[in-house]
Amino acid sequence: MGSGGSVTGTGVLTRLALRRDRIMIPVWVYALTAAVLSTCLSLGTLYGTLKERTDFARSMNVNSSLRALYGPAFSGESIGALTAWRMGCIGAALTGLMSILIVVRHTREEEESGRQELLSSGVVGRHAPLTAGLLTALTANAALALIVATALSVLGQSVAGSAALGLALAGSGLMFAGVAAVTAQLTASARVAKGLAGAVLGLTFLLRAAGDAASADAASPLVWASPLGWTENLRPFAGDRWWVLGLVAAFTAVMTGAAYVLVARRDLGAGLLPARPGPAEGAAALNGPFALAWRLQRGALYSWAAGFAVAGALYGSVGNSISGIVEDNAQLGDMVRRMGGPGALTDSFFATAMGLLGMLAAAYAVQSTLRLRSEETGRLAEPLLANAVGRVRWACSHLVFPALGTLVLLAVGGLSAGLAYGATIGDISGQLPTLTGAALAQAPAVWLTAALTLVLFGWLPKASAAAWGVFAAFLLCGQLGPVLHLPQLMLDLSPFTHLPKAPGGPQVAAPYVWLVLVAAVAAAVGLTGFRCRDLAGD
Repeated sequence: MGSGGSVTGTGVLTRLALRRDRIMIPVWVYALTAAVLSTCLSLGTLYGTLKERTDFARSMNVNSSLRALYGPAFSGESIGALTAWRMGCIGAALTGLMSILIVVRHTREEEESGRQELLSSGVVGRHAPLTAGLLTALTANAALALIVATALSVLGQSVAGSAALGLALAGSGLMFAGVAAVTAQLTASARVAKGLAGAVLGLTFLLRAAGDAASADAASPLVWASPLGWTENLRPFAGDRWWVLGLVAAFTAVMTGAAYVLVARRDLGAGLLPARPGPAEGAAALNGPFALAWRLQRGALYSWAAGFAVAGALYGSVGNSISGIVEDNAQLGDMVRRMGGPGALTDSFFATAMGLLGMLAAAYAVQSTLRLRSEETGRLAEPLLANAVGRVRWACSHLVFPALGTLVLLAVGGLSAGLAYGATIGDISGQLPTLTGAALAQAPAVWLTAALTLVLFGWLPKASAAAWGVFAAFLLCGQLGPVLHLPQLMLDLSPFTHLPKAPGGPQVAAPYVWLVLVAAVAAAVGLTGFRCRDLAGD
């Protein structure tokens, strides 16, 4: 097929990809937009005067841990500038993750499942699948940029700054779409391709964080060595450095061009990096479904554990500064207490932080539970279930991870926070068990999230991805609801709302018991559905 026909069929494949992602992309786009808008609204309520905003921005820049997490606050002149500080770096990383998942899903996953071979037997050019995957990511990022910019403008923020923030988020997404396009050519495994791209994303975030921790103006060479540092230095609402978009465009073009060169140098279904052949006979440790599940899921668990350790350490290092940050703003103190419960301000802050760790654990629970679906659609479950392994036993081998793996993650986050905060105030022995227990107290709500995911997998397998919508709803109602003053009826939709606040709040056993019982019943319902239905393809 000539070069003129190398993209034949791109339109059809793009429409197919958008149809397959008709749930996933809107969930990502609207969740990110909701996070930006809720941040803007809450900051507008808390900092109504110019003095309050500039004082807050100055206090944020003093703390190196906060700069590492969010970047420096370049300006406090507008609510938009504070919104860009609060959501710029985190939002850019999340947008990059969204693009990685989209591109790998429509390139390497299609080849790994065998669907691309079937499509390529028709009139489909060699570069069409890659082009379709990139166009799908472009569509998602363009929608995000447009919606964020429009919504912020409607809220009264400057049009230029709103556009700059929207383009910063979309620019990050497009850069990592290019990274994912390259990693999808390197390996024959979609899981490894996502892991490699995710590792690049994590490395760039750490480079930016290290640079921002060392300097208060994002001028460190480490910041400029990171693509996430470029989008940060676009500086929405604080000068709007439009020329930085040239760096973003150049990086995206280089990565995309490299992907097109690489895809032409490999066979369909193969990766450029040679696959390492396994042993002729499996190890004795792999003679059961639980051992196999551990082999498949351990990499993700290790990665999440590292993230929890970093997040816990950041929360712990900030804890001793929280009183000073809010001492001149009673509204901020009230907001922290609405999210973290009544009691001492530091306890309320850590209750909020542990709730956020709980939401992260719930995200891992959804991901690890949905591994059942990916194993099923990849035709990897059939050979196991055709032997002496029963369906429930096979499913339970993977459900160990949302059940026990989440406990490990919460313990790591709590221990890390306890060590960091305890070292700051000289009370490690007291804070270590307190914050570890507060983190583990999130487990019942996390388990219920996993159980609801299992219900979707068992009874509505083709709608399994809707579990991410459930997670987003819990995040909105449970974590952002108090800030947005949502009615109590909506707040009660999240299981996290029903957990007693820890540390600092009174501890009652009943909510924990009820959540565990409901989770157990939901898990049983999900397993029953899986037992009763046929194995389904995608």
